[in-house]
Amino acid sequence: MSAVPPAAPLAAFDVPREVRDAVGDLLAAYGLLIDEDKLEDWVALFDDACDYKVVTRENVEQGLPNVLIWCDNKDMLSDRVHSYRHVNEYNLHWDRHVIGPPRFLGQQDGAWRFEASYALFQTDLEGASRLFSVGRYRMAASVASGAARLRSVEVVADTGLVPSLLATPI
Repeated sequence: MSAVPPAAPLAAFDVPREVRDAVGDLLAAYGLLIDEDKLEDWVALFDDACDYKVVTRENVEQGLPNVLIWCDNKDMLSDRVHSYRHVNEYNLHWDRHVIGPPRFLGQQDGAWRFEASYALFQTDLEGASRLFSVGRYRMAASVASGAARLRSVEVVADTGLVPSLLATPI
């Protein structure tokens, strides 16, 4: 997705109920699968030719190309999960996502574009919880037979400062 400001939101009546329901289910699964450490199932939410980026709000607003994470296909997402599981050592924690309702922006190339606000909390093994990241998702998903699959996710974090390593997806 580009740094171009999003289009005006579509009225709810312009988006078929099947699409609204499928996208709502997709957002719920997106957060829950990360929170339940089912990252391999999280990867399955994406199309093979997907795009996943974590960027900062400042870079988006200034049109800068810097990214914190960028995986430009499903295999790269799988590799990142494999590395998290078997190679690198990260701070052990539990995630908890709070995701707002989707705001539909339109259709492009057969995919629905939408955005949603998020807050991500992390709890360490000692039981201390903290706000880890806040921002919004800019997403595109195809919807067929009542199910949505992610084509692109741009996580626009309000800040690039994270209290520890960015190990799990946002």
